[in-house]
Amino acid sequence: MVRLKGFVKPEDQIGMVRMCRQPGKGPGGFYRPSFKNGAKLNLWMMSLGKNWDSTLRSYGPTRPFDGAQTPTIPDAFKMIALTANSTASEFPQINPDVCIVNYYTNSGKLGLHQDKDESDRSLTKGLPFISISIGDTAEFLFGDTRDKDQATKINLESGDVLILGGESRLLFHGVSHVKTNTTPTWLKEATGLRPGRINLTFRQY
Repeated sequence: MVRLKGFVKPEDQIGMVRMCRQPGKGPGGFYRPSFKNGAKLNLWMMSLGKNWDSTLRSYGPTRPFDGAQTPTIPDAFKMIALTANSTASEFPQINPDVCIVNYYTNSGKLGLHQDKDESDRSLTKGLPFISISIGDTAEFLFGDTRDKDQATKINLESGDVLILGGESRLLFHGVSHVKTNTTPTWLKEATGLRPGRINLTFRQY
């Protein structure tokens, strides 16, 4: 696992917020996903490239609940993810065909979980996923089990990139809480970003 502190340049953070806004408001945009038992996750989600269904835990070209086509991943997003991937040279290079965009409000959180719905080929090779944080700081948890009391905690700030691959690919990870009023002033002024955090996770199915 590698953390690249402040890797995403301010102008690129501004661009990512703006490029998330248009598809986020349209068909296939942000919605509150559910678990199998019907409970809602404590975040808003949008899939780019391929849709990830939280109930079926599978990928597809459209969202089953409304038939919306999944928006494409902007080339600028891919370039930032690939540059981060190359910088952390200990990981194999991916061809990102999925980007899951999560928006956490100030009360948003995500329990410890594993990202293991990708193809057997991707998981067997330990291909990394690349996570970009924008907006408010999040307390990020990770560990070998789902026990949050034993998990390691780190802060992910706006512009940070976290890459998990190889032996760390199936670590349990989550977000315990979002730290309010920690978005950089320049980002709020340039984008009008609401309080909260945007997280973009790139992966190869």
